Amino acid sequence: MHGTLPVCCLLVYGSDVDVYGERVKRRDAQLSLDYLDSLLFTWTKLNLDIWDLHPSEPARVYLSQAYWLTMSSQVDANVPTPDMPAVFDGMKLAAVATVLYVIVRSLNLKSPTAAPDITCQDTPLIRYLLKSCPILTKEYIPPLLWGKSGHLQTALYGKIGRVKSPTPYGLRMYLPMQDGATATFDLFEPQGVHNTGDDITMVICPGIGNHSEKHYIRTFVDYSQKQGYRCAVLNHLGALPNIELTSPRMFTYGCTWEFSAMVGYIKRTFTQTQLIVVGFSLGGNIACKFLGENPANQERVLCCVSVCQGYSALRAQETFLQWDQCRRLYNFVMADNMKKIILSHRGSLFGTSYSKMELADLSRLYTATSLMQIDDNIMRKFHGHDSLKDYYEKESCVHYIHNINVPLLLVNSSDDPLVHQSLLTIPRTLAEKKPNVIFALTLHGGHLGFFEGAVLFPQPLSWLDKVIVSYSNAICQWEKHRPQCR
Repeated sequence: MHGTLPVCCLLVYGSDVDVYGERVKRRDAQLSLDYLDSLLFTWTKLNLDIWDLHPSEPARVYLSQAYWLTMSSQVDANVPTPDMPAVFDGMKLAAVATVLYVIVRSLNLKSPTAAPDITCQDTPLIRYLLKSCPILTKEYIPPLLWGKSGHLQTALYGKIGRVKSPTPYGLRMYLPMQDGATATFDLFEPQGVHNTGDDITMVICPGIGNHSEKHYIRTFVDYSQKQGYRCAVLNHLGALPNIELTSPRMFTYGCTWEFSAMVGYIKRTFTQTQLIVVGFSLGGNIACKFLGENPANQERVLCCVSVCQGYSALRAQETFLQWDQCRRLYNFVMADNMKKIILSHRGSLFGTSYSKMELADLSRLYTATSLMQIDDNIMRKFHGHDSLKDYYEKESCVHYIHNINVPLLLVNSSDDPLVHQSLLTIPRTLAEKKPNVIFALTLHGGHLGFFEGAVLFPQPLSWLDKVIVSYSNAICQWEKHRPQCR
């Protein structure tokens, strides 16, 4: 093609052009073959119907799907031009501006990046931890284009967990429980020597309905193994699709029986090991509740890290019915996932012949659109709670967490769409009152997202993985060299 014309530009010389019935006289000029070639290309691209281009006869051109523009150097200034293009251009600009505004607002692009907001007391331990774990005081920078959106961080975590997730090799363990249930967990041996030379095991409790095969768990386990940690990951009762239930019970919001059995096994089997307790989301509630229920549970425990938990199920369930931050939609999605897990174990949970009450519960389960409805009709009955309020009260760690005396790191994100801001007063108040607690609140990260990256693509390791291991390393060094640290 000879040369290039601006899009939507029509010039016809030595002829009259009829546009929507209005004849416009053009200035006589010599139309070169190159220029005609460019015009034909442009008209064809714009889907124009050209009837006649002979210079001695009028050229009638019908415009379809095109704008009429004029160029001052080639069109007489006195020639009238239609007003339609200005309207179209204005509408186009308005549409583009609207789309850009929606993108900027939905992706939260104008939000600044910042270091986590740290709440803690000024003690020798806390000062040492903040100095030895600089990632807690440095700016967290999420991926530029989408990382400032808590919804996208949460959605990416929920959809793929982590990017390029490894597949660590572990041994699956089965523990019979007193009520006939069978707890399972996966054991991963360290891939190197810990920097203190000690035997240290991370006991990990995943999020709701999760297990050791989830990508975010695999990524964290692989990273921890390479840092010299043994890892034991609880598989929530009923969460693994290929493991049948052996009793009419599955995991609940705060039942610590399976986690306690796993920790007991680790202590008995590895008599010299020390423990670091890690809980993600619902797992954070279980881990903190386990440590606070009985002081004996804190023996040989170096520290605890809880990430993205809500602390109080009773207060959280009220916020889950609200539409702000699309929380009601998340509630529906999680309820649908819970229904699938329950129905996949229908035979074990309800038997083959249903009573009228069980049939009624199943009917309400099918029509449930929220976690609260499922908890009220199914989950609370596994442990004999009289009411939904009683179930939430007794299953929440908020009534036990103040009993934890080992170093405790609580991490939440301000843009977590699942954890309402009102719930964050619980860890903040705890950190203000107890000398062993650090509460780190990030500006971005969503729910268990915390991806890092330059512009678009996230890194395989998240900020969260690095924080947990860095904090754990600092605690181990503190315990190893406590007199010097002080």
